Order: sequence, then C-alpha cells, then structure tokens
Amino acid sequence: MRSTRRTRMPRTAAAGVAAAAAVLTLVPATAAQAAPVPAPAPVSAPVSAAPAASAPGGNAAILGIDYATWQRDVAAVIDAARPAIEARIAASPAGEKPALVLDIDNTSLETDFHWFWTFPTPAIAKVRALTQYAQERGVAIFFVTARPGIIHSLTERNLKAVGYPVSGLYVRDLPDLFEEVSAYKTGKRAEIEARGYTIIANIGNSATDLVGGHAERTVKLPDYNGKLS
Repeated sequence: MRSTRRTRMPRTAAAGVAAAAAVLTLVPATAAQAAPVPAPAPVSAPVSAAPAASAPGGNAAILGIDYATWQRDVAAVIDAARPAIEARIAASPAGEKPALVLDIDNTSLETDFHWFWTFPTPAIAKVRALTQYAQERGVAIFFVTARPGIIHSLTERNLKAVGYPVSGLYVRDLPDLFEEVSAYKTGKRAEIEARGYTIIANIGNSATDLVGGHAERTVKLPDYNGKLS
C-alpha cells in the first residue's frame, strides 16, 4: 500500500521558498516575467588611468578634432623632442637642479577629449612617460596652468592619480586672473628659476605657454589653430 505520509521539507529550504514567494508577490507581473538577472561578473582589477582607445566626447569632439589623429600628432612631437631632452638630462653637471615645466590642459591631460565631469582626466601617455623618465633621473617636474586656484587640490589629485610626478603646481590666484596668461606663465617660470632650478624644457600646446623665455627649450604640442584650450 502506498504511504500517504508527506515528506517534510527542511526548514532552510522551506524558508527559502517562502521568501521567494514573498518577493514574487511584491514584483509587478511584467518584472517577474523579465529575463533572469545574470550572475555577477568576477571582480576585475582597478580601472587603469591609461588613455582609452577612443575618447568618449568632450569639446574636441564637438569641434570635430579626431582623437586618434591628435594622439599621433602629439606622439610625433614628443618623439622628436625626447632624444635632445634625454641628452640634456644626461649632461647635467653635478649640483644642477634641472626641471621640466608643463602646461596641463591638452598638454599633460586629455582635457578637451573628455566631458568635464570625467575624473580623473586621463594622462597623455607620451608626455607622462617623459616626465617619469626625467623624474627618475633627478629632474623636478613643475606644472604651470591657467586654471584658477580654487581647483588647485583637485588638479593636483588628478595629476598624481594618473601617474604624474609633481614637484610643484602653479595655478592662477585672484590677482593673476587680471594678467595676460603669457605674462603670468613667464613670471612663474622666473619664480622657479629663482628657486635655483634650470628649466631644460617648457612643454605646452599654446603660444601663451611658451613665450617669454626662462627655458632652454620649448616643445609645442598641437592645438589646431587655437581650437584646443
């Protein structure tokens, strides 16, 4: 004779069934019929600050400046300038305090190729590699930017987050905002020299970054007739 006794469900299983039933009663019918949610993907390593294969947008995209073309143009300039900078570093006499001075926007960071809320803004890989090479050989790395002083800490955090060595960062304080950018940047290079440094190269993408002297060499990156900030 077949037994009529019911098999008892373990308490844990019963609790799970009850919980599932409760959830189904709370979810609308359309949601309950949707495809099951896939299992979570394995946790990967932190996202690298290296530049993406293609930029997601920003002012450059609006202006029609091609990201890949810009990367090639920047690489061509840095590749041409780097041997002379390396030779100058190697020839630095004992006791000298050599320094590189760099602009930030579209010189050190890919500013106009990303939306303004992107943080950290990625580094320009070729420029970052040059600064790292120089810093490892005793060269100080200074950044002179027309950015306002209110974002000094944010800017410094961005630079360090994407791998730049930072010996000093100069931003425009309130009185500097009423001065020509070129005069302000020239004055800051003079200040760096007054601290005993020899600026062996000044790198920027605009004439205002480079005019005024106080550097042995200038390196001009593309700005496409002023389209890039």
